[in-house]
Amino acid sequence: MITTAQIRGARGVLNWSQGDLSERTGISSTSIGSIENGLTQPRDSTIQLIQKAFEDSGIEFLPDDGIRKKTGFINFYRGENGFSAFYDDIYETAKALNKPLEFLVSNVDEQEFMKWGKEVFDPHSKRMNDLGNISYKILVQEGDTNFIASAYAEYRWLPREFFSSVPFYVYGGKLAIILFETELTVMVLEYPTITDAYRKQFEAIWEVSKAPESKEAKNA
Repeated sequence: MITTAQIRGARGVLNWSQGDLSERTGISSTSIGSIENGLTQPRDSTIQLIQKAFEDSGIEFLPDDGIRKKTGFINFYRGENGFSAFYDDIYETAKALNKPLEFLVSNVDEQEFMKWGKEVFDPHSKRMNDLGNISYKILVQEGDTNFIASAYAEYRWLPREFFSSVPFYVYGGKLAIILFETELTVMVLEYPTITDAYRKQFEAIWEVSKAPESKEAKNA
């Protein structure tokens, strides 16, 4: 069982308030405060619920009250349900960070995104906008004018020689690589060095890309 010191430490690493932990466990903030301060003896099932919430967010618990953030792991999402779960991960990642966050998306064919995520696109866009601290940069192939996210995203045209059919998506400390094949597959990597490398690559290409010649594109 994890200790109260580890609960406080894990919240600190993730920058979670007691309210954030409450949202993810269904345990009241008052009860969490009492547990952390040693004012109440929680049931084993309560501690297990708290531990699972932290571990699902990348915390690893060590002996002698130790904790650490996992240096990296990979999740796979497949099919329409998987694409919906991927959108959920984007939202939860942004919400947990609770700070201004720039999302970078490259090699985008919006028709493919709508094909697999049409049912969840509108509600996902709304909840992301409601966070109020998100900005998007999206690279599409030169000549593409299908700007479905123009209400909140800045688009640029990627030179044709740089365009690939495999999109990548940088959000928070995560990198998603998306394969639009017979069965859609999204591979989400949480390896800071890899994510930083793709972020730098994106910014370099963004600088040589140009704003679309369309009034539909934001900041065109």
